[in-house]
Amino acid sequence: MMQQIELISSTDQALHSAEAELLERRVMELALERTGARNGAIFLWDPKAEGLAIHFHFVDGLVIKLPGLVMRRRQDERPNGIALWVHEHNRPYLCNDTLDDPNYARYFQDVRSLAAVPIPYQHRAMGVISVSSHEPQAFGEDQLTELENLAASSAKFLRRAQLYWSHGPGQGRPFLIKGLSPEWLEVERQLEQVAPTSAPVLIHGESGTGKELLANAIHFNSSRARKQMVTVNCAAIPEALLESTLFGHVKGAFTGAAYSRTGEFRRAHQGTLFLDEIGDMPLGLQAKLLRVVEDGQIQPVGSDAPPAHVDIRLVCATHRDLAKMVGQGGFRDDLYYRISVVTMELPPLRSYSDNLELMAEVFMLQSARKLGKEILRISAEAMGQLCAHDFPGNVRELRNVMEHAVIMSEGEEILPEHLPRTLRRKQTAHSREKAAGHTLNQMREQWLAPQERHYLTQLLAECNGDVREVARMAGVNPVTIYRLLKRRGISLKRSFLEEGNLGTG
Repeated sequence: MMQQIELISSTDQALHSAEAELLERRVMELALERTGARNGAIFLWDPKAEGLAIHFHFVDGLVIKLPGLVMRRRQDERPNGIALWVHEHNRPYLCNDTLDDPNYARYFQDVRSLAAVPIPYQHRAMGVISVSSHEPQAFGEDQLTELENLAASSAKFLRRAQLYWSHGPGQGRPFLIKGLSPEWLEVERQLEQVAPTSAPVLIHGESGTGKELLANAIHFNSSRARKQMVTVNCAAIPEALLESTLFGHVKGAFTGAAYSRTGEFRRAHQGTLFLDEIGDMPLGLQAKLLRVVEDGQIQPVGSDAPPAHVDIRLVCATHRDLAKMVGQGGFRDDLYYRISVVTMELPPLRSYSDNLELMAEVFMLQSARKLGKEILRISAEAMGQLCAHDFPGNVRELRNVMEHAVIMSEGEEILPEHLPRTLRRKQTAHSREKAAGHTLNQMREQWLAPQERHYLTQLLAECNGDVREVARMAGVNPVTIYRLLKRRGISLKRSFLEEGNLGTG
């Protein structure tokens, strides 16, 4: 069964609406197949609505769309329903006859028997899978076990669907790009361990690696998910205003303070405060931040009132080497040790560039949907230019490049001329640098180039232009093939013509 789930999730590095629905539908189909039922539903917890949202509902083999329908605890004495009971108690439930069951609540149709299990995530239920029948005694312990196994094996994929829907259908922005490299797998493992706690987290990574996305994921997976997450970019706010932004101020505290202001610490009470680029925080303000971290006390600027207490979970991020800054006196050592109880390192894009082709396609589709354009593919030549670029701006740069290309494209395909000019210019300059190499390098290149070109052209002909198959036969990844094609000036169509593989009629 796990292999079946993997098939529908193999391209799910970033979910969008169609993929999320396909994923949920396949899980529901497996539940019906394994229990012999014709009715069933998937419920996922919606923290904003504080209830179970019905994501997929099968009735007699038909999909019933119930957008916006959420099951919440009743305010009267009537039963809340079996699905809510399973979610609250995090235990499976077998009902052989609804006529005698105290927790059964009729919502859509009359059923006589029902089996429901929690979808487990971090030792709690993130949702419920249920099947039902019009006949009594339709399910037994074997069917309940089948449902439990299905829920356990599909939980991490349904979690990704839940993350997608939590951002709002159609927005298509992932919290994280999942499973791209061993380094990312370690990030995901740490995320599951640290998110349920209230420990301070320090996220370190280059610009554009996804530090804010990881902070969002930590908050969403914590017990504070129902409260607010407040973000402050310490590098974007002038030093004179940063203290007021964080702690607030009273009217008249300083010139221009015409009104009192509630600081971001108070706004984040019982939630999460994300301090981005904390390495840019002035030393004087670091001392005041340390007091909040240690005892939860804040004092608005200009206030004579007793300090107020706040309960926040602190997540910080930086691209700087804070440990080195501590040694140089640029960052307080006591604050550093308090905010870095858990440190998470985000890998740069170049460490998992083998997945660049897939990521570029995902970002292309997201941008096309946002802009209302029908763009279906990236040409081999454009993909070659993308793969030859080193992307110092990491995932953010790749996403922006693809949005630029979608805006400039006028057809169904992204071509090289649709990519940003700066990207193409950098590659041209890089090529000139290589051409000015040492004599030995030039000699090696002169000998290797025709051999490599002939080999690639021949492989392309044998594989009918399928770059992935070429990469498999050559024993390298597709990104390497694209780079070699670009380096040798090989166009896919031209390579076929040169080998006589395309007729003229």
